[in-house]
Amino acid sequence: MSINFKALIVVLVIAATIFRLGKSVALTFSSEQDFSRRRNIWLVLTVTAFVSPSFWLFVLVAAPLLAWAGRKDSNPVALYLLLLHVIPPIPVTIPVVGIKELFSLDNYRLLSFCVLIPTAWRLRKTQDAEHIRGLGAMDFLLLGFGVLQLVIYVPPDLPDHSILLDSPTNVLRRAFLFFVDIYVLYYVISRFCCRRGAMTEALAMFCLSSAIMAALAVFETLRTWLLYGGLSRNWVEYAAYGSLSDFYYFRGGLLRAQASAGHALSLGYLIAIALGFWLYLRSRVKSARSRIAVTLVLLLGLLATQSRGPWMGAVVIYFAFSALGPRVLPRLTKAAFSGLLLAGVLSLTPIGEKFMNVLPFIKHSTQDESVDYRQRLAGRSWELIQQHPFFGDPLATVKMEDLRQGEGIIDIVNAYAGVALYYGFAGLSLFVGLMLVGLFKAYRRMKEMARIDLDFASLGACLVACILGTLFTIGTASLLNGFEKIFYVLTGLAAAYAYRGRLPKQR
Repeated sequence: MSINFKALIVVLVIAATIFRLGKSVALTFSSEQDFSRRRNIWLVLTVTAFVSPSFWLFVLVAAPLLAWAGRKDSNPVALYLLLLHVIPPIPVTIPVVGIKELFSLDNYRLLSFCVLIPTAWRLRKTQDAEHIRGLGAMDFLLLGFGVLQLVIYVPPDLPDHSILLDSPTNVLRRAFLFFVDIYVLYYVISRFCCRRGAMTEALAMFCLSSAIMAALAVFETLRTWLLYGGLSRNWVEYAAYGSLSDFYYFRGGLLRAQASAGHALSLGYLIAIALGFWLYLRSRVKSARSRIAVTLVLLLGLLATQSRGPWMGAVVIYFAFSALGPRVLPRLTKAAFSGLLLAGVLSLTPIGEKFMNVLPFIKHSTQDESVDYRQRLAGRSWELIQQHPFFGDPLATVKMEDLRQGEGIIDIVNAYAGVALYYGFAGLSLFVGLMLVGLFKAYRRMKEMARIDLDFASLGACLVACILGTLFTIGTASLLNGFEKIFYVLTGLAAAYAYRGRLPKQR
């Protein structure tokens, strides 16, 4: 327990510093009352998590606090995004008498139950014309993908290799969890963020949350200490989160930071998206010192994750945003010069040299085994997809035993391959189609707004760039944890942006 208290002190000091220094930036987009309440809740939940020997004691404090905050906050989406990773997503099974397993609960689902679902209920009853009414094409694509997942049952990859059978009860459970985990998230964000102020405030709170995790990530890498690792040892006992050493992954001799994201890849992706949001938000911040400071914190945090897919995703976002704005050639030239300058400065430092060595296109990369695994996975996945192209093979994992890693899992580090393997091209069409429709709608509205409202067009360019970066990055990682949540956050924001652009008055 003592190591948890030491970690708590470090987390509180770093977070309090970021909150204090970032307050002036946050107040550009939020009211002081909302900011103070959100900050205090973040701090209370963090302290509660570190001192609670049981996850259920944490829930006892967090649930009423989140429900109260969701009702009081003028922008529940902003609250949700700030608290999305206040603690790592550690699933704990709900104990129920007479039933082997109900379902697991983690911070994501707790936020859904306490913040998103009540907000969805209030939105359902509102008659405000500024909110999307009814179901659109993106709703039907998402619901179609959900129905396909109910019809095609993919059994979990259990350590003992047993295959669980489906049942009517399990179908109801999966339908309920699809609603709680995915649809309600998309629904609330697509409906609530139709106002420009609500959308920009949500982006700002996500950037604030990511800045805290980025600062923590830098500390973790420099001190070789995962600050949130002790929580899992206190709350769960099974192998996936059983010991602190299971969390420690190194690349090029440096610890891959995780902060509260649950995995280095997830953290890298979250920070990459935050950088994309910041490309737009920084234009509304007057202080040059603040603009530079936030950018540096996010960049250093991204480097600390040593996650190559998110690194490249951030590059895609940066150049896409530069290409989508006005004066394309000067912006692209500036973007290229800035990238080369950053790479040059890093290459002159000992730490920068280590980071350069883990890039996938460097010949002496320290992670050739990782590249080899991805190549083998791609080849085997394509073989299995060709055998069941239309609706996939729910037992595909059984046929990939030779790809099982030392951690005991078959890591399908490609979201597209994962969907196509289990749900075929039918599922892949619905999955990718959802984001492509959002991308097309947002891009079209952005081009229209470029003639009458440059600021709103820049917001659209930010969303389009982040979607493009996501489409690239999920080809290098599974759609788990932060990847899944932000995937649906971005689709919801794209739908809200496209709808807002049709309204006669912009706010």
